[in-house]
Amino acid sequence: MAFSKEDFNGVANVSRETLERLNVYAAMLAKWQPAKNLVSNSTIEDMWRRHFLDSAQLLPLIHKAHGSAPLNILDIGSGAGFPGLVLAIMGVGGVTMVESNGRKCAFMRQVALETDTELTICNERIEALDPMPVDIIMSRACATITQLLSWGAPFIGDNSEFWLLKGSIADEELTNASELWMMQVERHKSLTDETGVILRLSDVKRR
Repeated sequence: MAFSKEDFNGVANVSRETLERLNVYAAMLAKWQPAKNLVSNSTIEDMWRRHFLDSAQLLPLIHKAHGSAPLNILDIGSGAGFPGLVLAIMGVGGVTMVESNGRKCAFMRQVALETDTELTICNERIEALDPMPVDIIMSRACATITQLLSWGAPFIGDNSEFWLLKGSIADEELTNASELWMMQVERHKSLTDETGVILRLSDVKRR
């Protein structure tokens, strides 16, 4: 049996209003997918686990690390809005989505409109974005850790962190990245993929 929105909420425990807004998002994803190819077709039947819970699992980790302090979050390679748009719907403020694909940005804008969600959507490559310090740089299924650190470098402030959802080769990617970068690494097991890991990288500096 597919992982349902009720299964999702059994883990994420969001308010009824937030769950309904996420359900609007899910319905729009299913509607737009055939024409716009927003995510892998193989994940649509299991979207509540593969996309929504995969994104939502970041929230308690961020709250544990930062409490309820206001944050500026930069989501690199946002795709159809995961994880940043899910987190914004769940109440995280200050989210900026960066995605070069115009149809995916159009989708995110429509979801934000229909779910009454405030966030910034930048339809451009990350390299074209004006540098600014942010609290958290996050990304999911976008690029290697080395590439993400390079892209994120102009946005690193004194206390900036990277929160990255990675798969089974995360350790290999960390080894490669450590040749060019120094960082503190904190690992959290993924709730949605037994081979997946959530990486919190702090004190990131070029060697």
